[in-house]
Amino acid sequence: MISINNLTVSFGGFTLFDNVNFHINENDKIGLVGKNGAGKTTILKIVAGIIAPSGGAVQQPSEITIGYLPQEMEYSKKSTVIEETLKAFSHIKTIEERIAKINKDICERTDFESDSYHDLIVKFNELNDKLNLYGTINPQALSERILKGLGFSRSDLDRERATLSLGWNMRIELAKILLRKPDILLLDEPTNHLDIESIRWLESYLQGFRGALVLISHDRRFLDSVTNRTVEIMLGKINDYKVPYTKYTQLRRERLEQQKAAYDNQQKLIEKTEDFIERFRYKATKSNQVQSRIKQLDKLDRIEVEEEDKAKLYLKFPPAPRSGNVALKSIDVKMSFGEKCIFDKANITIERGEKIALLGKNGEGKTTFMRLITGELTPVSGRIELGHNVSLGYYAQNQEDLLNKEDTVFETLDNAATGDVRTKLRDILGSFLFRGEDIDKKVAVLSGGEKSRLAMAKLMLKPYNLLALDEPTNHMDIRSKDILKQALLKYDGTLVIVSHDRDFLDGLVNKIYEFKDGAVREHLGTFEEFLSRKNIESLDELELEKSALKAAPEAKKQESVVPVDQNLKREQEREQKRREAKIEKCEKRIEELESKIASAEKELAGVTDAVKILSLVEGYEKIKKELNSEMEEWEKLHNNQ
Repeated sequence: MISINNLTVSFGGFTLFDNVNFHINENDKIGLVGKNGAGKTTILKIVAGIIAPSGGAVQQPSEITIGYLPQEMEYSKKSTVIEETLKAFSHIKTIEERIAKINKDICERTDFESDSYHDLIVKFNELNDKLNLYGTINPQALSERILKGLGFSRSDLDRERATLSLGWNMRIELAKILLRKPDILLLDEPTNHLDIESIRWLESYLQGFRGALVLISHDRRFLDSVTNRTVEIMLGKINDYKVPYTKYTQLRRERLEQQKAAYDNQQKLIEKTEDFIERFRYKATKSNQVQSRIKQLDKLDRIEVEEEDKAKLYLKFPPAPRSGNVALKSIDVKMSFGEKCIFDKANITIERGEKIALLGKNGEGKTTFMRLITGELTPVSGRIELGHNVSLGYYAQNQEDLLNKEDTVFETLDNAATGDVRTKLRDILGSFLFRGEDIDKKVAVLSGGEKSRLAMAKLMLKPYNLLALDEPTNHMDIRSKDILKQALLKYDGTLVIVSHDRDFLDGLVNKIYEFKDGAVREHLGTFEEFLSRKNIESLDELELEKSALKAAPEAKKQESVVPVDQNLKREQEREQKRREAKIEKCEKRIEELESKIASAEKELAGVTDAVKILSLVEGYEKIKKELNSEMEEWEKLHNNQ
């Protein structure tokens, strides 16, 4: 499908890739992994045709369609959500015009045996195939379905894009890409601005996507759920594994261990052989054996141990000064913007040493509550109190955007530091992988991951006993996230964190506050326990439980939680079986229709009579429309699993 051959990328005197080769096959689901700055985004931009390599080539069919979602984008702010999304279908009119022109040419020509006539028939069929992907679709309905899956409510559809955040505008661009149904999707960290519910929806969609996918993500669970192949970029080279991420880490470790063992054994053999040669080099009776050993060494295929990138963060938060027993308390807090109430009567108590997660869909008030904690916002009613001797360290969701782009890395910390810590700035930066000339780089040229690390380094300048972290892992590679998680586990202060990274949250927090429908609810226990207790795999299933509980008498709600959960589970299992049966039936029908289409195409290729061709094309089109309808039904069933 796409071949990347002898790819070389250099910037000035620095070589990012050197003679890289790999192929993207039809239906491949590739996770592109590597540390921040390894070149993952560069690979996507080269495949998308946005930048050109220094050497080598990317070969792909001329008719292939590519959907590319970058990390950062420019977009028009002059349209509404639904208006912009419907632009995904603007190419249909172009296809229809091309089909009409070719149809007219076919009817007017009489050179039925010529190659050019045959090429017209082939092109006619190809364009009809494309059109049939959309022919039975209602663009408005499909757009609304995709937007809903990505977290938009019906009331959001007529909002101007200018009123939306970067994250919500990114979702619109993602919706447009998915609606175009390209042959290959190139997604650069698509989950960065999604909440957990939308991530689950996108997982389901990509699992059913009938095309190739190249994905950059630092969400381990997302990679495992969506990909079947992992391409690792390390030190300018490519290592290709035909397995998802977690299996790749196991195979990679085993391969390096085997490689090291083979290398050690060979070195022992070489050492013994060289020792023999040196001992008997000048003995005439051993000359033949010596020459034989020398030839053996010359012919030996030397094993090399693959070079690893062992650079990693060294992260340890300063000891937290002791605070009062209650670190933070909110009392009947209400927050609204204009007429829109975000939440009301929010009562939250966070005790010293607790590690708390704020969960909920985007727009339910998690970041708003963080800004209330810091004093950036003032509640409409109620109050928020910080405990005795609490010092607050805050990492904002858009922290990297708050950095002064004209400052250097070193100046960023130097401008914020006071006291003795100023003598340790280079050590702090070094622990965050800013070493040597890196500290003189302007913030403007840093990658998203580097900006995140720099913003996190600023939190090391002072010993805080309450950390409020809003999406701290956005743009961080998997290794860096693991190190941050371990540092937070060892942190002896109080933690309040907003994150959509399920693997990061699991085992880190011991209490959850759920923001939903204008209210805040407390859940004791870990993130996984929270999901298990609710008998759900995704947060949207909380609505089902809520509806079931409403059917029970108010006084018996708590008693009915367990049986409702069990009944809900049985109903979900029955529904899953019904859905699987429908999918199987749908797949059989798709096979039948594809067989009919293949026969029709074969018959079309051998017919020369223009009247008969038109008749065959009409029947062919009916079959294609039915196939398209079945494919849509299959996709709908698959995405709702």
